[in-house]
Amino acid sequence: MSDKPAGRRTCLYTPQQLDAIVDDMARQAAGLLTGRTQITIVGILRRGAPLADRLHARLAQTWALTGCVRLDLKIKRYADDLTLLHPDTQLTENPAHASLDLSGHTVLVVDDVMYHGHSMLRAVDYLARRQPAEIRTVVLVDRGASKLPVRTDIVGVRLDIAPPDIIECNVPPYEEHFRIDLLQPE
Repeated sequence: MSDKPAGRRTCLYTPQQLDAIVDDMARQAAGLLTGRTQITIVGILRRGAPLADRLHARLAQTWALTGCVRLDLKIKRYADDLTLLHPDTQLTENPAHASLDLSGHTVLVVDDVMYHGHSMLRAVDYLARRQPAEIRTVVLVDRGASKLPVRTDIVGVRLDIAPPDIIECNVPPYEEHFRIDLLQPE
């Protein structure tokens, strides 16, 4: 029995299409990072972290941006089916980050889906207190429904879908195949 919600699923992007999208996201990120020497790439757990790894690898391999620091932040608000788990967005601080100094760093914050903006706003607020030179936001999918003052600097795809429908970003290692599905719940 699957732990995913029931409904009709339609594959919107295949692994091959998403690889090309991530390549384009890396190209955009490289443009933003030109001339920057201190770069930190932050993945929002869960699926933002492996996406940040993919972006980091592309930046190193294709754009020779090596030496980037990689961190992850654990933020909880929604489960995979977007059922509200916590009334407030919660960020769990890694004790190793307690004295994190990002002075002079350009920070890329990576997540899978921008929906209402709660997770991204919490991450940006947390990182801003570490005094980076700038913070840029990167998402694989922007649903265009943010209700908070958060913008996305780099977007893989923009998908305007009906509010009850769900975008499922399937990202290894959490799922077997890298793909984006549209779920229309029963």
